[in-house]
Amino acid sequence: MTLRVRLAALADLPVGKGTCVAVAGHRIAIFRFGDAIHAIGDRCSHAEASLAEGEVFDGTVECPRHGSAFDLITGIPVSLPATRPVEVYAIEVVDGEVFTTLDPIVEDES
Repeated sequence: MTLRVRLAALADLPVGKGTCVAVAGHRIAIFRFGDAIHAIGDRCSHAEASLAEGEVFDGTVECPRHGSAFDLITGIPVSLPATRPVEVYAIEVVDGEVFTTLDPIVEDES
């Protein structure tokens, strides 16, 4: 079941830095550049570090643990050691609120 979820108020997102939001079982790193918003999976595909805590430059975010950089539009790693992309979330801004659609992740209770 796909859900439309609110991630944050646009005004609460710092420009040029990441913010991590946990929603419906997803950890999402949100990056703001003026009115442009990008959202990718928060966990580095190589070492599980928070990408929201990484440095942002030239349309990429660098993992704070081992330095892999990920393209903020495609989620594809542009430097090693990561070789697998992270998820990319489509963003919609409505009346100053940031939304995405996603399928909830339900943890197995067994």
